[in-house]
Amino acid sequence: MEGMQTRQGQVTQRRDSWQNAALITGAFVVVLWVLEIVDTASGHALDPYGVQPRSEDGLIGIVLAPLLHFGFGHLVSNTVPVAVLGFLTLATGIARGLLATAIIWVVGGLGVWVFAQPQSNHAGASVLIFGWIVFLLVRGFLNRNTTEILIGVAVFLLYSGALLGVLPGQPGVSWQGHLFGAIGGFVAARLLTTRRRADDFPY
Repeated sequence: MEGMQTRQGQVTQRRDSWQNAALITGAFVVVLWVLEIVDTASGHALDPYGVQPRSEDGLIGIVLAPLLHFGFGHLVSNTVPVAVLGFLTLATGIARGLLATAIIWVVGGLGVWVFAQPQSNHAGASVLIFGWIVFLLVRGFLNRNTTEILIGVAVFLLYSGALLGVLPGQPGVSWQGHLFGAIGGFVAARLLTTRRRADDFPY
């Protein structure tokens, strides 16, 4: 009976974690859309608040850039990956997922500010998308958990084409944001992953 209650408790906790992950991710997507509506209505007054490399005024972009997009087309292309990958990242544990996102956010933004071309402007949630892809993939292999590895590989295969975005030479694409977002995902996976038993897996 005790074993059954423990198992039921784990299932309930897992379901609650999924629900919280879905709510937080959904709220984040809503924020992205509200900000783009405001940006468009104001004549794109928010666009200058992206990361502007090696500019003091551009430092604020480290905080704001992942929330901003250069038009609805840009946002639409990011919405589904944000919803899917954000949910999967938070489903590894709300606190862990939020901390991983914070690491990706900061590493990605700082990397762009330091290394990207001056007189440029970088914004968009793709820095998080690339970070989440790498975080989920690396975390699965570090944990040596079959389910996590399968999820990581599935994510990689689903978005493998997007990973070409870390390569330079694509006009209008912030490959630096993609690259340093991915580096942030690797750093987050290394810092936040601890091996555990297969039956502890939160998915």
